[in-house]
Amino acid sequence: MLELVDSHCHLDGSAFREDREAVIARARAAGVRWMVAIGTGDGPPDLEAGIRIAEAYEFIFATVGVHPHDAAKAVDSTWIDLAALGAHRKVVGIGEIGLDYHYNFSPAETQRVVFRRQLELAAEAGLPAIIHTREAWADTTAAIREVYAGARAGGIFHCFSGGPKEAEEALALGFHISYSGIVTFPKANEIREALALTPDDRILIETDAPYLAPAPHRGKRNEPSYLLRTAEKVAELRGTSLEDLAALTTKNWMSLCLRGKAGNS
Repeated sequence: MLELVDSHCHLDGSAFREDREAVIARARAAGVRWMVAIGTGDGPPDLEAGIRIAEAYEFIFATVGVHPHDAAKAVDSTWIDLAALGAHRKVVGIGEIGLDYHYNFSPAETQRVVFRRQLELAAEAGLPAIIHTREAWADTTAAIREVYAGARAGGIFHCFSGGPKEAEEALALGFHISYSGIVTFPKANEIREALALTPDDRILIETDAPYLAPAPHRGKRNEPSYLLRTAEKVAELRGTSLEDLAALTTKNWMSLCLRGKAGNS
């Protein structure tokens, strides 16, 4: 029986407002046994977007965090609230957090301060840091080296869009690399090169739904059931079977994120 984990999806979003239950049912029917609802939502003060979904489904887990787009919304109480929510039984990571210099919806300096504070929280909570980085690779990795180096919880570079050089740096930092539907895109050669050098025990897969649907669904709303297409492509590129790839990535996610959490049914 195929058992996949969608390690990163935004199930709380408005894109799923009308058919969220059906979307989740389709995912389960497609072999996606577990999903991680990323809990950044619309930013502070509401930090429980992912938790609300996870509490409704025993097979869904959650993260909590302030996305770089929403960094300017963070206030002193945000850190208190995040620290408390990190202890929730369904929370398996702090994220997605990081830096995004493409849009700069929050000032870059504010993003850096908020990112570092959340790396500290992840280290204190013993939870993996789920990293978002766009056009900010050097600053992102510098913050991890300075604030998070040595943290036992590790982390994930989600929706990886770099090449071999960036993959090697992420791996040297002790992080897992999560590959999304981008790996199916015709021009994603550098990402496929990065995939080729990623060790078996550091690979994860995700949808980042509702964004970045894999071929042949590209351009449509993404959803967790489409993880199967990404898994098939990754298995093909790695020269392994879909079943073995599913087992491998599921084992990696469990080892990194569950850490004795209950409810993985």
